[in-house]
Amino acid sequence: MPATASLPARRLSVAPMLDWTDRHYRYLARQISRHAWLYTEMIHAGAIIHGDAERFLGKDEGENPVSLQLGGSHPADLARAAKKAAQYGYDEINLNCGCPSPRVQKGAFGACLMNEVGLVADCLNAMQDAAPDCAVTIKHRIGIDRQTDYHTVRDFVGTLAGQTACRTYIVHARNAWLEGLSPKENRDVPPLKYDYVYRLKQDFPELEIIINGGIKTNAEIAEHLRHVDGVMIGREAYHNPMLMQAWDRLFYGERLPETDFDTLIPALYRYMQRMLAADPGLSVRHMLRHYLGLLHGRPNARLWRQMLSDAKLLQSNRPELILETWAKVSAAPEA
Repeated sequence: MPATASLPARRLSVAPMLDWTDRHYRYLARQISRHAWLYTEMIHAGAIIHGDAERFLGKDEGENPVSLQLGGSHPADLARAAKKAAQYGYDEINLNCGCPSPRVQKGAFGACLMNEVGLVADCLNAMQDAAPDCAVTIKHRIGIDRQTDYHTVRDFVGTLAGQTACRTYIVHARNAWLEGLSPKENRDVPPLKYDYVYRLKQDFPELEIIINGGIKTNAEIAEHLRHVDGVMIGREAYHNPMLMQAWDRLFYGERLPETDFDTLIPALYRYMQRMLAADPGLSVRHMLRHYLGLLHGRPNARLWRQMLSDAKLLQSNRPELILETWAKVSAAPEA
């Protein structure tokens, strides 16, 4: 289901990343890009059903458009989790069929689901029935282990397109190796095959096809958008968040000024104040760790990182640290 008229197209999105794309990072990303889609970390359906729903689903009102990525393989559980997510105001619910980690394999979900397309169809249909007002989408690989032929991913997508209402397919353009590679190696070692994702768009022009994997620059994004509907960026958007600074202008035709540091830093400070007032037990470290890459490739980036990660400075748990650090960085001679 493509984005509705009231929501921006999924031309740009920030990938779901475990331990990284929590609500604090997503708030930062939304200050930089008004239109890019944001994704939560993968959250297992059982954690939402049996755990603290607010902890897993709580988000800032300004985050939208935002998607919840679910892990799981039991249609009934995924449906219950999807229903709760819809109540929290998520625009999209995404099923993870790409994670290759041993823990995920043990739970029989993630990338190994690509071998059980019928079960995946049941999961997607159950989620859509439970959350009819949300887009239900899928993120998957081009194959697992030695499934290196294009027809593997073509048949997977074709079957789901015929059996479900899912119309948005986010494709990590690498195989997932379930044995022999660590999760980190699975993000780098299997070769990228962007041409497979391009062929999916040619074979299924009615579907929304979004490409993911190893994309680092706006020039690369522009090239991919010549062939597919959208681009999802992962680690580069985390380690270098200001990559997103030009996205609205370049890829959404936005005419409003791009976010600059003199606007962004006070916004982050106010956000930290608000979060600490709501939860006095929260550590500023949990928020500041997401901001360490803001000056990536810019003058005095090292000073910025050092101050925001200094254990002694963090002890007081003061949100003012970000303002003090920015003042010192701004006044320092360019290193």
